[in-house]
Amino acid sequence: MKLSIPDMSCGHCKATVEKTIRAVEEGATVSVDLASREAEVTTGAAPEAILAALAAEGYPARVIG
Repeated sequence: MKLSIPDMSCGHCKATVEKTIRAVEEGATVSVDLASREAEVTTGAAPEAILAALAAEGYPARVIG
């Protein structure tokens, strides 16, 4: 799934987003594009679980694809 994460702006943000998604599912693959503030995520976890975890960390996101 592709996520828009508008509050992600730096390397620390990128690391936090990756860590948060992998905390929901350890085997998730995450590819972050800081320039577009988007992330491509491959996971078996429910999108709602990923979105809730990111919001809890201060990175509200929405699925865009």
